[in-house]
Amino acid sequence: MSNLVLILVLLTLVGVAYQWGLSRSKQQQFSGVRMHSRPTYHGALVAIWCAVPAFLVLGLWSLFESTIVEYLVLSSMSSAAAVAEMTTQEKLIQMRRLAAIASGFGVEGFVQQAETVAAAQLNRLNGIAGMAKAVLVLALAIFGLLYAKSRYSPELRARNHVERVVSFLLALCSGIAILTTIGIVVSMVGETLRFFEFVSPIDFFFGTTWNPGFSTTGNSNGDFGLLPLLWGTLMISFIALAVAIPVGLMTAIYLAEYASSRTRSIVKPTIEVLAGIPTIVYGVFAMMVIGPFFSQMGALVGIDIRATSALTAGVVMGIMIIPFVSSLSDDIITQVPRTMRDGSLGLGATKSETIRQVVLPAALPGIVGAFLLAASRAIGETMIVVLAAGNSPVLHANPFEAVSTVTVSIVNALTGDSDFAGPQSLVAFALGITLFAITLVLNVIALFIVRRYREQYE
Repeated sequence: MSNLVLILVLLTLVGVAYQWGLSRSKQQQFSGVRMHSRPTYHGALVAIWCAVPAFLVLGLWSLFESTIVEYLVLSSMSSAAAVAEMTTQEKLIQMRRLAAIASGFGVEGFVQQAETVAAAQLNRLNGIAGMAKAVLVLALAIFGLLYAKSRYSPELRARNHVERVVSFLLALCSGIAILTTIGIVVSMVGETLRFFEFVSPIDFFFGTTWNPGFSTTGNSNGDFGLLPLLWGTLMISFIALAVAIPVGLMTAIYLAEYASSRTRSIVKPTIEVLAGIPTIVYGVFAMMVIGPFFSQMGALVGIDIRATSALTAGVVMGIMIIPFVSSLSDDIITQVPRTMRDGSLGLGATKSETIRQVVLPAALPGIVGAFLLAASRAIGETMIVVLAAGNSPVLHANPFEAVSTVTVSIVNALTGDSDFAGPQSLVAFALGITLFAITLVLNVIALFIVRRYREQYE
């Protein structure tokens, strides 16, 4: 039985358990029996007793099943010591070959007798494991239903039990984000330390030349200076923010304070459509339209502007992140209490003075959050800069010339067959941890600004 079919059967049993607990408690409630909790809580508690043990075992079984089967199958072909010496890639390749033999589709090359026997054992073990898993999981679900039936009573504090489970689930969901961040950082830090075994951190963080010198060996060929990539990233991000922040903020102020309801209902969805356009489309638009346009305008005034440059990528990226600034800022501005506006106008302030001195300071934390989101989006953008920035990792201050960014270099480092044995591939993790540090600094700066300039209201 496949996992999908087993999950569907379990969900059916959970639905039956819920309906049984709900109908049983409703019958007793209608008969005049005093119930501690409402019928929905009793139904939910019965469903929890039926579902939690079964799904927990199903998850653990599915997590370790392939590892155990792989060890048993490979051990049948060679000794345990030989299996322990195999790399993860070798085990994966061997198991794929055995799975192909077991499926009957055949493989390239001569099939040894040991492989035929191991493929047959793979089929047998998969069948046994699938049957045992289905029997155990369904037995636990039925046992949970019977246990709930034996524990059921009108005095059962079902609401308390359900709320504890819900509180645990909420805490678990909150911890997933933290654990995910920790996992990402730990994995990237480990590979970054491996990269620094080949390249000195001083040369990486303060180097002014980026020429990785890709090679199939593990030798540290080339230069891995971060500064050209970092400067290109910051240059494009500054241009993008210079476009997005004024336009987005002014748009938000107009929609929240000046526009009529009809205008707002038309303009705001139209602007938000920009956020739904794929970034590859923006990249093609920048390369085919905006870049040549800037180049022609520069030729008219005697300025040499390349079609693929930091200016092209930054302007198009700024257009892309306008909805992040305008939509979020608009939502924050509209949440400022109307009484604050009325009080300012009643004291004789004009509408523009009310916006500058009352509305914007009150909405400052949310507006700073919108700017931070836009900045993070600009720093992490890839496709636009791949197509429109020119991919030239040279340190210069001319926005009319081509540049390269950290994200583009990560893509280049991980393109093709990467074995992560040399600095040419491991540098991607060092660049990634650098982006993470930049985002962290942005958060700290935003927190400082919010705490420094936020106004408190009773």
